[in-house]
Amino acid sequence: MTDFDATLDAIGLLCPLPVLKARKRLEPLAKGGVLRILADDPAAIVDVPHFCTEAGHGFLGMEDAGAHQIYLIRKGAD
Repeated sequence: MTDFDATLDAIGLLCPLPVLKARKRLEPLAKGGVLRILADDPAAIVDVPHFCTEAGHGFLGMEDAGAHQIYLIRKGAD
C-alpha cells in the first residue's frame, strides 16, 4: 500500500463520524498529503469515496484488513 502521512482510527465509529473526523484530520496536512483511515463502518465503503469526490480529494483505494478496512485519501485543494 501507499505511504501515508497521518492515520485516523475510526474503528467503532458509525456514519457520519468517520468522514467528519477525516475532514478534520486532513486540515493540517499539506496538499498532496495522504491520510490512512481505519474503519469498520459498513457505510464507509460508500461514504469515503463520496466524501473525496465532493471535497476534491483523491481516493487512492480501500483494502480489506479482516475486521476493518483501510482507506487512503490524498489531500486535494485547500
